[in-house]
Amino acid sequence: MIIYKTQQEIDLIAQSSRILAEVVQQVSKKVKPGIGTKELNDLAEKLISQNDAHPAFKGYKITKDDIPFPTALCTSINQEIVHAPAEPNRILKEGDIIGLDLGVEYKGHFSDMAVTVPVGQISQEAQKLINVTRECLALGLTQFKEGNTLYHVAKAIQEYVEANSFSIVRELVGHGVGKKVHEDPRIPNYITEEAKYTEIKKGMVVAIEPMVNIGDWRIKVL
Repeated sequence: MIIYKTQQEIDLIAQSSRILAEVVQQVSKKVKPGIGTKELNDLAEKLISQNDAHPAFKGYKITKDDIPFPTALCTSINQEIVHAPAEPNRILKEGDIIGLDLGVEYKGHFSDMAVTVPVGQISQEAQKLINVTRECLALGLTQFKEGNTLYHVAKAIQEYVEANSFSIVRELVGHGVGKKVHEDPRIPNYITEEAKYTEIKKGMVVAIEPMVNIGDWRIKVL
C-alpha cells in the first residue's frame, strides 16, 4: 500500500535527505587507494550523529528472524551490486569502483541514497558505467511527475542504458521511502506490465535506484 505524505512529512524527509546528501558527499571525498571500508563507515556514522540523526541501515531487518545488518554504510566493490557491509579488512585498490549506499533516519523520517565512486584512476569502461548510470537516473527523475506512471520512469532508464550497451538489473529495484526504509511501490528500472498501472500522484516519495551492469543483467546472491 502506497503511503502518501503530507507537506509536513515531506519537509522532514527533505531534511533527512539533506543530511544524507552531505554525509555521502563527505564520505565520497575520502575514497582513495589504501582506505578501508570500515574507516568510511565510521566516518559516515560520526557525521550522521553530528546531525542528530541515525543510520537507517545499521541493525535493519526485513523480518524479525533476519540477522541485523551490521553497518551503517553499504560498500559494494566492483562486481558487487548492493548491500555489502563495511568490513575491517577490505582495503580499496587503485582502479576499483565502490558503491556507497546509505540511509538516514531523522525525527522518524527516512532517506536513502547511493553513489558509485572511482578509486584513483579507473578504466574508461568503468567511468562510462558511472556516467551512464548517473545520466539514466536523471532521465528517470524527469519522468517522475503527476500524470505519468512508473512505466514512463522505467522506460526512460532502460532505453538509455541499453542504448549505451549496458544492461539493467531486474532482481533489485527502487522503492517508496519516508515513513520506513522500504515502502511500496516497487520502482522498476525496466519496463514491466505492472508499472503501467501505478500512477504517480502528489504525496508519493520514492527512491529511484537504477543498477547497471557491464555485460548481462542477471545477478548472483551471495
